Amino acid sequence: MLQSLAGCSCVRLVERHRSAWCFAFLVLGYLLYLVFGAVVFSSVELPYEDLLRQELRKLKRRFLEEHECLSEQQLEQFLRRVLEASNYGVSVLGNASGNWNWDFTSALFFASTVLSTTGYGHTVPLSDGGKAFCIIYSVIGIPFTLLFLTAVVQRIIVYVTRRPVLYFHIRWGFSKQIVAIIHAVILGFVTVSCFFFIPAAVFSVMEDDWNFLESFYFCFISLSTIGLGDYVPGEGYNQKFRELYKIGITCYLLLGLIAMLVVLETFCELRELKRFRKMFYVKKDKEEDQVHIVEHDQLSFSSISDQAASMKEDEKANEPFVTVQPATYYDGCINN
Repeated sequence: MLQSLAGCSCVRLVERHRSAWCFAFLVLGYLLYLVFGAVVFSSVELPYEDLLRQELRKLKRRFLEEHECLSEQQLEQFLRRVLEASNYGVSVLGNASGNWNWDFTSALFFASTVLSTTGYGHTVPLSDGGKAFCIIYSVIGIPFTLLFLTAVVQRIIVYVTRRPVLYFHIRWGFSKQIVAIIHAVILGFVTVSCFFFIPAAVFSVMEDDWNFLESFYFCFISLSTIGLGDYVPGEGYNQKFRELYKIGITCYLLLGLIAMLVVLETFCELRELKRFRKMFYVKKDKEEDQVHIVEHDQLSFSSISDQAASMKEDEKANEPFVTVQPATYYDGCINN
């Protein structure tokens, strides 16, 4: 008897705080996923890093043996300066001296990566004035970009998602839920094909050192706004039509980001995902809902009263102006 009562009380406690328990499992799952990613990346990449370090040590030792007039300290000082310049996007290599990082097309590409929060990091401001302007430009531009993307996606999703689903639901009588799922899958497949596979094939042809996997990797890293910066198009030696190529990449990133947001919004509107998200949200109390409803009714009533008063004032203002004669004049006429 006591065990059954204890079990019932535990069940009631879990049901009462179900959202909190789900949120706790969500946080735990996210932390475990972070640890899992760290373990995998460390186990996969650490051996390659070790091989690269050994190779660099051998090259450095061989270079010092072949050039005895150069000390190790002088070589390290030179390499340190070269690496500092490379961090700012400036290279001392002969095959990279012809590409400027701050011509108009490169600056346009940089501005698009800043506003979209992609941030490859291959080019950064050199001067203090450029760094200060980048801060101000980002503070204003990033919310402006979010507003712009939200407005664009809100208009596109009406014609791309809601109307097609509603058409098949009304015209053919299919279940709206099933139509929405099939439509989301088809839209995701089309987006991946048009903004991942096809551009990856184009980049693998345009970039000499990129294969298809590296090109697809760049497309995913860019459109997901991760922007690691290890692969940046248009930076090769003697790139053909470099200015036009940079402008095309800028347009591709903007359109691809819009397409990704449309697909994400389409999936977020699915009923199953809405139910899944609500599991982790804080549920509103009934008293709070009633207070919100009362406040909403009061606001609506006051707004209606204000509108009625303003309409009466407008009607009075629109009435024809009639001059009213003084009463003494009428009295004098009657007496006469």
